[in-house]
Amino acid sequence: MRRFAWIVGCSFLLSCARPPGYPADLVILNGRVYTMEPGPESLAEAVAIRGDSILYVGNAAMAKRLIGPQTEVLDASGGLVLPGFIDAHTHFFEGGFQLLGVELRDAHTEWDFIRLIAEHARRLRPGQWITGGNWDHQQWPSRQLPRKEWIDSVTSQTPVFVTRHDGHMGLANSLALRLAGITRRTPDPPGGQIVRDPETGEPTGILKDAAMDLVYRVIPEPTFEERMQALRAAMREANRLGVTAVHNMGSWAELPVLDSLDRRGELTVRLYHFMPLPTVDSLIAFERRTPLRRPMLKTGGLKGFVDGSLGSSTALFFDPYTDDPTNRGLPNAMILPLGRLDSLIERADRAGLQVAIHAIGDSANKYLLDVYARVAERLGNRDRRFRIEHAQHLRQSEIPRFARQGVIASMQPYHAIDDGRWADSRIGPERARYTYAFRSLLASGARLAFGSDWPVAPLNPILGLYAAVTRRTLDGRHPEGWVPEEKISLAEALHAYTLASAYAGFQDDRLGSLRPGKWADIVVLDEDLFRLDPEAWPQVRVRYTIVGGRVVYRLTGREAPAGQ
Repeated sequence: MRRFAWIVGCSFLLSCARPPGYPADLVILNGRVYTMEPGPESLAEAVAIRGDSILYVGNAAMAKRLIGPQTEVLDASGGLVLPGFIDAHTHFFEGGFQLLGVELRDAHTEWDFIRLIAEHARRLRPGQWITGGNWDHQQWPSRQLPRKEWIDSVTSQTPVFVTRHDGHMGLANSLALRLAGITRRTPDPPGGQIVRDPETGEPTGILKDAAMDLVYRVIPEPTFEERMQALRAAMREANRLGVTAVHNMGSWAELPVLDSLDRRGELTVRLYHFMPLPTVDSLIAFERRTPLRRPMLKTGGLKGFVDGSLGSSTALFFDPYTDDPTNRGLPNAMILPLGRLDSLIERADRAGLQVAIHAIGDSANKYLLDVYARVAERLGNRDRRFRIEHAQHLRQSEIPRFARQGVIASMQPYHAIDDGRWADSRIGPERARYTYAFRSLLASGARLAFGSDWPVAPLNPILGLYAAVTRRTLDGRHPEGWVPEEKISLAEALHAYTLASAYAGFQDDRLGSLRPGKWADIVVLDEDLFRLDPEAWPQVRVRYTIVGGRVVYRLTGREAPAGQ
């Protein structure tokens, strides 16, 4: 009997020493774990991973009991452990191409702009296009839009089309205009504008919105290998910054590249791939035949447009622009003729596809909310998760409609500290009161999902958190925050970058928080943001990025802070 009791006792002790799931493949210790789960489970000391999923979240003592001979142990060294950042709005391939192309974000003067293009042109063979850009004339001393004459002399054999950082206007040099067949007699296309010299009528080289397509159609399409190179560059950047999943506002041409790398097990970022809304019938057919619902790659979303951007003066407003009383913005060609957008969205919604539509100006947002309401009324209740991308400038009367209609505000906080330098001069302080209305939207009960709009803005989520919490503009002129009433807390901003973005992609059952059973997508920062002044946040670095239980990035000590 004593022998039986001894055996039972040993078995019990063995079971205590080897908890269910033993051993873990990976354990994270010595960090402050912020899980995004509600209540007392919001904070923990350690995380254990088995395979591609989270095995345990809780105290360090229990996590240590899950460590076996082959378990990898990551030391968070007092840093913050979070669910992987989910960027709800990127142009991921464009960001990769931007990393490989000319980068004009750091052109702080007109001469910088010219110099950087000239240097890039010297590295290319004659006839090879210069694309990319990210220029912002608002930060130049003159604040003048660039002209083709600025760069013609340094790009006489190199066609150039470089876009402004918002993606709604670009500069073409004379060679690019000639290749596109654009002359003083070329009419403005619907939803676009060819900017012309007021004295001569000649194109200045600036093309807005739909007019940009006149040049895009003559730029050679990237090859499969070039797209693969851009995707790999984009993934490396995302891994470095702790971004574990993105919603890519993409194209059909990008899908075979994604599919190829996914089948080879080479994707290190989860991608929810959106297609252009006008191709809704093609996506319906695709989803009926071969829908992609893989762990690393999914389809089923469509991206559309109502208007342009504030920086290009093409965002649609009820009242004219303060600095241009003749202009209320430009409707995107996608909504013309009126009623077309209703039809496209209704076809998508009938097929169970998700719709995400770009709307910037207050008139554009009202228009889109009305369209969503009509479609929902016709087709009845279901979990459709309509999204408004940017939801940038709102009237107070439209804010409660987001929660009432169940529309997700998919916003990019970095734009607030960028546009806030000059937006008041464009639309006036009264309209700016409900610009990037984070606090008002949350207070009304709306769901707020955050992203970057990369490469329009930096991919780095920490800069987005800083922008949402401080609203301190990049020029330093608003130390208390531009429209400070709309600031939100760090916890709220993190929720928007994790669990809310997972919800916006129908993935909140597997992503966005740290709890057993969810996919093990985790970022470990080298500092605890909650214990730092926000001014120090841009210097914080990512120590580890984990996707599906696999460490895809490790800080070696040589990297620049994530904020750079």
